Amino acid sequence: MVSRFLFLCLLLPLLTACTRPQATGFVAPIPEASRETIFIATLRSEGQRGQMFGEKRSTTMSYAEVDISIPPNHRLGRIERSRGQIDARRHFAPLGATPLSNSAALRARLTSLSKAPDEPLLLFVHGYNNTLEDAAFRLAQIQHDFELTTPALLFSWPSAGDPLGYAYDRDSVLFARADLARLLQDLTRTGQRRVIVLAHSMGSYLVMEALRQLALQGHSQSITSLEAVVLMSPDIDPDVFRKQAGEIGTLPQPFVIMTTQKDRVLNVASLLTGRKERLGRIQSAKELDGLAVTVLDFSLFETGENMGHMVPVSSPAAIRFLRRLTGGLGLAADEFSRYVLLGERRHTGRLLQ
Repeated sequence: MVSRFLFLCLLLPLLTACTRPQATGFVAPIPEASRETIFIATLRSEGQRGQMFGEKRSTTMSYAEVDISIPPNHRLGRIERSRGQIDARRHFAPLGATPLSNSAALRARLTSLSKAPDEPLLLFVHGYNNTLEDAAFRLAQIQHDFELTTPALLFSWPSAGDPLGYAYDRDSVLFARADLARLLQDLTRTGQRRVIVLAHSMGSYLVMEALRQLALQGHSQSITSLEAVVLMSPDIDPDVFRKQAGEIGTLPQPFVIMTTQKDRVLNVASLLTGRKERLGRIQSAKELDGLAVTVLDFSLFETGENMGHMVPVSSPAAIRFLRRLTGGLGLAADEFSRYVLLGERRHTGRLLQ
């Protein structure tokens, strides 16, 4: 008992270091800033203290279109946050939000903004300890830094946005998995055939649970029609992942897992869950032998923000590497696979063997 108490005392400063200021309300745009538009589907309740959505769970999905300002001094891979009053010249800032009445209204807006009928949709599923603002800013940063012109949709499940809310967040994953499965089914069934799923941390666990639910319900077409699935720093027990993959059956292709040994957040997660390893920190791709997955190891890149937990999208060198590797997320699936399997081996990113 004493050793556990000491462990928690040592862990607390690391966890509380993850806290961050939150914006309240919207700001006016400035001409020199960039603007990114993202869409949101969320199971969060109505927000408090000026937030559009809070951390409490809702049984009803809500939808919105949000504009986010990115400051002219933005540095690749960073999210410039305010610790006081928001200044759009120096900080990421929410400009405004338009509620959408239902999923049909969401699809109509996505269609109206698409430049081509087969343009892919990027669906981002955030991880543990995220407010909606955290996740929205991150998706806007990804759009901006990867120079994406395709529509982007954030699925924001009800994370507590609290570094001490790990257990609450794990329960929220189970709370949200059926709704994410329905969203995937809806998007793939209604003509938005090209959907690329990018999940981070505990959001990867949610994506796997949603795919598993689709498979068990006989909706495998919604799985195989996905353009690609990318799990970034997945917070999943490798044995659980193998079991999930087996019950899903045929995984979407390409199916990419991004890892790094420098991920200090997953190191903490492994301690919280009583295991020495999470999927995002595996030592060798041989641990996933027999599964149709590609593992990319980012351990040689600098850690960027978030204690090495988001290296592929927060490290400037990793972002440049991935832009060369894929030419953008809109690349066709077979071309993406060829690049991952054959190209760029001389660069810092490497395939785990």
